[in-house]
Amino acid sequence: MRYDGPIIDAHHHLWDLSLGRHHWLAVSAGQRGGLGDLASLRRNYLPEDYRRDAVRQNVVGSVHVEAGWASDDCLGETRWLETLDKTNRIADRYVVHVPLASAQAPALIEAQARFSRVVGVRDILSWSEDPARRFAARGDFIDDPQWRSGLARLKSHELAFELMVFPDQLAQAEKLERDFPNQLLVLNHCGSPIDRDPEGMLRWRKALASLGRAPNVSIKISDLVAYDHHWTLESLAEVVLHCLECFGVARAMFASDFPVARLHASFDEVYEAFKTIVSQLSADEQTALFFANAARFYRFDASSSSTRLST
Repeated sequence: MRYDGPIIDAHHHLWDLSLGRHHWLAVSAGQRGGLGDLASLRRNYLPEDYRRDAVRQNVVGSVHVEAGWASDDCLGETRWLETLDKTNRIADRYVVHVPLASAQAPALIEAQARFSRVVGVRDILSWSEDPARRFAARGDFIDDPQWRSGLARLKSHELAFELMVFPDQLAQAEKLERDFPNQLLVLNHCGSPIDRDPEGMLRWRKALASLGRAPNVSIKISDLVAYDHHWTLESLAEVVLHCLECFGVARAMFASDFPVARLHASFDEVYEAFKTIVSQLSADEQTALFFANAARFYRFDASSSSTRLST
């Protein structure tokens, strides 16, 4: 049975490039994260653009994840989000950025937590020797005492930490979850399986299986096409099913990562692939993956299911 119930998109981005705050999208910035040519992302992406992309899916709410806004003004992104149209509860919850190694991190966490829609923090850790792949400025944040001090402050505000790393950093992530057993961690984008050769995929599968044993870590099954530019349903299914095998249905959520995923797939292609791949699961399991887990985790109330997305 294919899922046709409500969807909460647990991960997407919005931006207004006229504000000049998304420096990573400047032509001069070059490539980032191994995503390929970013030219098609260099235009505004606002709630009406998201609704247009998602109109054929039953999206009833979404979580905005920090979109690389200038790190010296992370509160500026949250204030900007508060001004946007919330029709259909698009970008109704926020995962915000705080540079956790900064001396200002304690004050920034306090300030971000005052916004009722803020449910988590992301400080990207994905690092590679290859400058065209890396997101983070350094590869040692996980071991940095000041960064860890910042992370330790999230629990008292009931904020999740969104963990974005490459597969060869998943062992470090295990150390993080052991050292912070009461901190909720959400692994972004399936653990970013960037090396698509058989050896690289084997490393990813083994590392993900090990991290999946940690009860305080959940996973977002999102942007499967980021590193699978010539994807097929079979290649996407390989990743989705391994994520579910490692984490179980109760600790997994589907998400679009739009507009970034649009580099290689449409919104409908993303969600129709999800629906096909898990069509053999029970109705309750599918509801959990598309809606209920995200509703619980990101604190959406029951009214989230009442309004279908429209343009």
